[in-house]
Amino acid sequence: MRGVPRLLHPAAWWLWALALAYASMRTNDPLLLLTIAAVAAVVVAARRGRAPWARAYGLLLKLGVLTVAVTMLLQILLGARYPGHTLVTLPSVPLPHWLGGVSLGGAITGEALLNAFVSGLRLAVLIACFGAANALAHPARLTRILPPALYEVGVAVVVALTFVPSLAESVVRVRDAQRLRGRSVAGLGGIRGVVVPVLEEALERAIALAASMDSRGYGRRAHVPVLTRRLSGAGVLVGLGAAVVGTYEVIAAGGGQHTGIVLLSAGTALAIAAGFVAGRRTQRTRYRPDRWLGAEWLVVGCGAVTAVGYVLTVHDELTVGVPYAWPTLRVVPFLLTLVAAIPAFATPDVPSAVPVARAAVPA
Repeated sequence: MRGVPRLLHPAAWWLWALALAYASMRTNDPLLLLTIAAVAAVVVAARRGRAPWARAYGLLLKLGVLTVAVTMLLQILLGARYPGHTLVTLPSVPLPHWLGGVSLGGAITGEALLNAFVSGLRLAVLIACFGAANALAHPARLTRILPPALYEVGVAVVVALTFVPSLAESVVRVRDAQRLRGRSVAGLGGIRGVVVPVLEEALERAIALAASMDSRGYGRRAHVPVLTRRLSGAGVLVGLGAAVVGTYEVIAAGGGQHTGIVLLSAGTALAIAAGFVAGRRTQRTRYRPDRWLGAEWLVVGCGAVTAVGYVLTVHDELTVGVPYAWPTLRVVPFLLTLVAAIPAFATPDVPSAVPVARAAVPA
């Protein structure tokens, strides 16, 4: 299965990361959440490329740790007070009742801190999954597989998603250059010496992106009859609206699931058909499209096994809270989470020389 070193299809890694993110949203068990984060870290360490933007994963991990710390700090200073095992009592200031039980200071219980920790940890794991997808497959490569009708929207989304990888790439490059010049990169002076070049490089990158988009004909459209253009646009909007209503009917507590399934199916089909018609206005070509082989199926399959396994075996009440006790390791979900780590060992190695992806329009 490993075969010749190559880059896997970007959609495979993003679907794998979305499966892990979905699994993290279904549990409030800190042991399972930490296992999901560890699995993502192992796969990133084994299969990320050597490009500077792949180092953004470490930056996002630090952001996740900061998220947990800030969540717990806010719970201590300003949060809802849960009854339970009181750890410390802070000076309190009475707040209006319409704030919903939020208190400034007061008794800090172990239950409140534990629930704040788990809430922050769940958000940190989501950030880690997003960072893993960015480190394993640059979002700019996703624009190659988008339908023509979504190409321009996809490019805008990719530019937004690549902000963190591009920022990490610039910071690494500027810090290396500063060290080569014998300048310090620590302290306030070092930060100032890094921020200014990074901002200057960001402006230059934006100008280069605009020039490349213009040279490649971004935004130019083929001649399509006005009636066809209007009908295709209306079809996409109506189809998406029907799909949204159908999704609500399916997940709503009341009846109407049969109607919801019909609306969801018909709306999705209409939106896809109208999207193909609308795509005729956009003319573009693909150079060396990414291949989808057995390794990609393995990556998506491992993520699907984890996500479906959590649906069948994990039934945590996220709104109830976490009991103030040492968590017990649930063996079945733990093993299902480890299945997502198989791509770290069973997929092709990353080529030693990987071209650096840019947040510009792919050729």
